[in-house]
Amino acid sequence: MDVVQTARNETVRMEALAKLPVFWDLTGKAVVLCGGSDAAAWKAELLLACGAQLHIYCPQRSLGETMGLLMVRDLPNPAAAILHHDAEWHDGCFQDAVLAIADCDDDHEAKIFLAAAKQAGVPANVIDRPQFCQFQFGSIVNRSPVVVSISTDGAAPILAQAIRRRIETLLPHSLQGWADMAQSLRERVNGKLAPGNARRNFWERFVDRAFTEKADELMQEKLISDIHHALDVGKAKYGKVTLVGAGPGDAELLTLKAVRALQAADVILFDDLVSNDVLELARREAKRMLVGKRGGRTSCKQEDINAMMINFAKAGKRVVRLKSGDPMIFGRAGEEIAALEAQDIPVEVVPGITAASAMASRLGVSLTHRDHAQSVRFVTGHSRKGNLPENLDWNALASPTVTTVFYMGGRTAPEIKARLIEHGMSDCTPIVIMSAITRAGERRWCGRLSDLDAGIIEIGVDEPVLIGIGNAFAPALCRVIDVTSADVFASTAML
Repeated sequence: MDVVQTARNETVRMEALAKLPVFWDLTGKAVVLCGGSDAAAWKAELLLACGAQLHIYCPQRSLGETMGLLMVRDLPNPAAAILHHDAEWHDGCFQDAVLAIADCDDDHEAKIFLAAAKQAGVPANVIDRPQFCQFQFGSIVNRSPVVVSISTDGAAPILAQAIRRRIETLLPHSLQGWADMAQSLRERVNGKLAPGNARRNFWERFVDRAFTEKADELMQEKLISDIHHALDVGKAKYGKVTLVGAGPGDAELLTLKAVRALQAADVILFDDLVSNDVLELARREAKRMLVGKRGGRTSCKQEDINAMMINFAKAGKRVVRLKSGDPMIFGRAGEEIAALEAQDIPVEVVPGITAASAMASRLGVSLTHRDHAQSVRFVTGHSRKGNLPENLDWNALASPTVTTVFYMGGRTAPEIKARLIEHGMSDCTPIVIMSAITRAGERRWCGRLSDLDAGIIEIGVDEPVLIGIGNAFAPALCRVIDVTSADVFASTAML
């Protein structure tokens, strides 16, 4: 097979990390905490919640009110304990400790503390002094045993707090009950369901329930029923294929269903236009294969892509065919669905945001503004032969009541212009040309139909080009042109 693969397949799996996130079991472990301030008290509360045996070194006279109240309060974790040492810390206090934390008055004291902890072989953290820290505390979302920690590597703690608040709203408090049920059912699931499709089917149904249903007393029976359902599904002959729309490039425009499909995939066959940000959301273990098709470049044949999907699915794999934009709009999804159905392979489609919708949102224009257009059309700018399709209704496309968006029309733009003018469209009709929509390299040009050729030269055809034509795009011109005369309004402008 003529399959296009590049080093990109491997390099996008994990971007550089500022710090390695590690979750440490402190149950019954000795931890040294030096200081009695409010900041130290917060660290003490966190460590005690993890079940640490907390050794606090601080003279009684220096204990703050918050720390004093914490020392007489009931502890949330039965494994935790507080041992107060009415003295300053010393080199011997690190014996048997697994972590050491201190609230130091100045950099000199912090430097001495860090050196002593290092000498004892104990990882150390000096509160609010990152240059003297071997590890850092993240901002925490607690749904224990589900714990989410957010770090900005000390660069922007306020940003970490804002992210935490966002995540707090997304994770229901009932998640704790679901995590407990998962733990209690794991052995039963492993005993009934072999690794592979059956086991994954069960856990995917489990996760779907966790975000939509309550973890009540009847749920255990429902989950056991799910085990039997997953066992039946696991006996299915083939895996499945999901055609997923990756949108125009911005990963934040993915649907939740698209993200879930990416995170459940065994194999991802992705287009050349799919951004690294989107791929970053995929399951780490998934095999990724670039099967992009680009005009004027070496491409993977559609027949080869169909064959790969079929072969992987027949091997029991969950395959995601990841397409830029929406798979059902100029994505050749019909051919792929037909090929899969002919082999009795289950196929599902997850729609994405098509480039024309992204164009409209980026420009702030309505493609169907009732003052300008009564219909909108998405038209391919090239046929299989590379030229304009022969069966386009140019009379209809030239109507002033229509908004038309040409996909992949960069190389045929001169003919598009000639045909529209030939069939009665005014050469003053507003147009917009865009490429790399929603990406860092996005380019846009606004002008008139008469200047379409010049706009294409300015934008170039190295990236797929979208051409929007119609009075609906007039507001885009108004935002970049100071309208003082008809001549000025008819001129072009670069955004």
